[in-house]
Amino acid sequence: MDRRAVALAGGSASAAAATTTRTPRAADAPAAAPAKARGLAYRGVCYEVIDGESPATRWAPARMRADLRAIRQDLHATTVSVFGDGVERLAATASEAAERGLHVWIQPRLGDVPESDILDHLAETGRHAERMRRQGARVYLSVGCEFLLYVPGIVPGANAVERVENILKGNYDPQAMVRKLRAFIARAAKTGRSVFRGTLTYGAAHEDDVDWSLFDLVSVNYYAYHRTRADYVKELTPYRRWGKPVAITECGTCTYEGAPERGGMGWHDVVDYDKQPPEIIGDLKRSEGTQAAYLLDVFGAFEAMGLRAALVYNFVTPDVPHHPERRYDLDMAGYSITKTVRDRPDDPGSPWHWEAKESFQALARHFARATRG
Repeated sequence: MDRRAVALAGGSASAAAATTTRTPRAADAPAAAPAKARGLAYRGVCYEVIDGESPATRWAPARMRADLRAIRQDLHATTVSVFGDGVERLAATASEAAERGLHVWIQPRLGDVPESDILDHLAETGRHAERMRRQGARVYLSVGCEFLLYVPGIVPGANAVERVENILKGNYDPQAMVRKLRAFIARAAKTGRSVFRGTLTYGAAHEDDVDWSLFDLVSVNYYAYHRTRADYVKELTPYRRWGKPVAITECGTCTYEGAPERGGMGWHDVVDYDKQPPEIIGDLKRSEGTQAAYLLDVFGAFEAMGLRAALVYNFVTPDVPHHPERRYDLDMAGYSITKTVRDRPDDPGSPWHWEAKESFQALARHFARATRG
């Protein structure tokens, strides 16, 4: 499966599995916590660190430093979620973010390997997070993200996209899935606790069945669409039952008309990767305004609820570039708030840069106003 398709799959588990896993019931969780003050404590963006498809798109220290500078100075973010695989990349990026004054979430996201390897990768990442914490950095450790997608054996499939497809087709045992998911989350929490003494959490898909007593913070990847702010608040309020701070660790939508209504599945079945170069399927109409309006809507709801944090997915996705010809404009199917622009649009190995989308500019204004109070 093309890695670009996997990169587009942010939030897909939350959409695909919504009918099979459930958020805590009143009988399962503590009583609701008192309402919090208005406004978010932290506002920010997710930043991915992976070894890209080509030398041109691979993680690079100089590019990372420039990106974090833009996140802090231009986007006016106060927090960043550093996620991906490779402990050295995670550590270097998280440390740089902390040095720039950002609050940091560090989240290892190693997938498609044995469970023991995933837990070892988590432990090594957690040790670095603990060193950062002891040195005074504001850092949270997330033990992972949507294990339905990334951990083999919970849902059938060789990779994240195949697992999503099997969930959509019903090719899994719902009871066994929930049992295996909860068991691995518990193992990950135990591993995280063994190496990290700060705030611990897990990036859950919306409506995952998670025992939040294992963690200090309830964090949810949330891609739902509603017509009113009240409906967002109503849907998210049950997470307060655990009496713990609640954070939205991913939110977002793709960059075409109608994408918000498709939630976390906006990326699905809109790119034909069997063609070379890959092509957009159907008559999608690019709309940066649609993406920007959605993000302002959901951030308005999160602010009104006084959640701990909200982070938009994602800052940049170099393996799904913008193209001047609509049928090759893979950025339409991406969630990032910047668009990747190649010097030579038809050359995958071409040097590239990112340009701010309307969503970047809209969030930058919102973040700046909110920070000023």
